[in-house]
Amino acid sequence: MPKGKQTQLITAGRKQKWTKGVVNPPIQRASTIVFETVADKRHATINRGNKELFYGRRGTHTHFAFQDAMAEIEGGAGCALYPCGTAAVTNAILSFVGTGDHILMVDTCYEPTRDFCDKIMKKMGVDTTYYDPVIGKDIESLIQPNTKVLFLESPGSITMEVQDVPTLAKIAHKHDIIVMLDNTWAAGVLFNPFEHGVDISIQAATKYIIGHSDVMLGTAVASEKYWEQLREQSYLMGQCVSPDDVYLGLRGLRTLDVRLRQHAENSLKVAKWLQSRSEVDHVRHPALDTCPGHEFFKRDFNGGNGLFSFVLKNSVPQATTALLDGMTHFKMGYSWGGFESLILANEPNSFKTLRRVANPNFNGTLVRLHIGLENVDDLIDDLEKGLERYTASIQNQ
Repeated sequence: MPKGKQTQLITAGRKQKWTKGVVNPPIQRASTIVFETVADKRHATINRGNKELFYGRRGTHTHFAFQDAMAEIEGGAGCALYPCGTAAVTNAILSFVGTGDHILMVDTCYEPTRDFCDKIMKKMGVDTTYYDPVIGKDIESLIQPNTKVLFLESPGSITMEVQDVPTLAKIAHKHDIIVMLDNTWAAGVLFNPFEHGVDISIQAATKYIIGHSDVMLGTAVASEKYWEQLREQSYLMGQCVSPDDVYLGLRGLRTLDVRLRQHAENSLKVAKWLQSRSEVDHVRHPALDTCPGHEFFKRDFNGGNGLFSFVLKNSVPQATTALLDGMTHFKMGYSWGGFESLILANEPNSFKTLRRVANPNFNGTLVRLHIGLENVDDLIDDLEKGLERYTASIQNQ
């Protein structure tokens, strides 16, 4: 096992069995796998869940290489693949719950995760209780006899709260509850899920693993205890992905460390600059002490990335529009994790109408940034001009 994460990202998933002597595992496309003998077919059938060519939906050598890499990098027993991050979240949950069960969902989860709980899980007779991301040991008061899953996302979507994962996991395990984590922000390398008590680590590999905003891909890495059930249930629900997309996931892993370090350097410089601006109330960057749960970030994470938020002192939608409409380098767009910088704004009322218990204690507009790989001074100049438009709009009203 390599000592350095950088080395691991370069070498993982490159067994001779998958690469056949070349640096990158070739793209192997297949639906039907053919067998010369009954014995060959029997062997493939018996071993179909263990990286043996059996049928295209079970995967090819390209898939197996990426699954090997993800399991090694995150530290789990195996990795299931999905066509997007949302599919990874929903199928991981579906693999372990049934009618009459109950799940605990962090209130700062990704919006499609919330929609899944409110619209699909509810229809199936699975109840959801939303909890405050900073609840800590008080999570125990929300556990019911039929609670099957504790779902975490750290940092939280948009408002960036960092959770005390080890404490939450320890309490959940005392009640035999499965701990799932949306680990997308950490890209599987900034936070070690299994060392902190997580049972299933989920990612939208669409984000930093792919890194170029051109592929949809989801992963779920499970511990030994839960791997077989996750693998087989996901297979039965028809989950499979293109080998071409998986190939790009493998390629993205090789440069993940250097990209993350540059994203982190750029974002911290922008975040500290924003702290000096009179228009800004506070910055929600996990590496700064103004972010809720910063102490857990310092304790549990080994680095940052390009995604964070800041809160303006006021909520003036017209001024927010003036800020957003004239950006040169920051573009409005969903998702994040690519090489480009992105910007989105959320007025405070949007949180109060959507969330149950984690309504943020601020009154200004929240702006989420993804800091890309552009020259950081160009990005700061872009934001400075945007804040000037914002201020001018307020003054002209």
